[in-house]
Amino acid sequence: MSESTIDNTGFKVADLNLDYKVADVNLAEFGRKEIELAEAEMPALMALRSKYRKEQPLNGARIMGCIHMTIQTAVLMETLIDLGAEIRWSSCNIFSTQDHAASAMAAKNIPVFAWKGETEEE
Repeated sequence: MSESTIDNTGFKVADLNLDYKVADVNLAEFGRKEIELAEAEMPALMALRSKYRKEQPLNGARIMGCIHMTIQTAVLMETLIDLGAEIRWSSCNIFSTQDHAASAMAAKNIPVFAWKGETEEE
């Protein structure tokens, strides 16, 4: 793996050689701020993280998701990882992707393939 830099939120900014395709990884910082706001509005997922993080009930699970790539989906993705799952994600809709959400996932080296305006072929 090639070198990464650390952005001012403390997260690694992903390299171009990693396992993702997003519109603009430079949107990651904005996406991270939005994710933090969304976490405050999603108490059930946050409670699951707190309760089961140490137990890792999804350890060994390999989950592939194909739903709208939004900030709320990013919170779900990070919850699955916190509970031990290995994930890969793509968007199910060529118009609904929030590019900053996808970029925030890519910056954490989470495999994600989503950008607004992608073609059906892509």
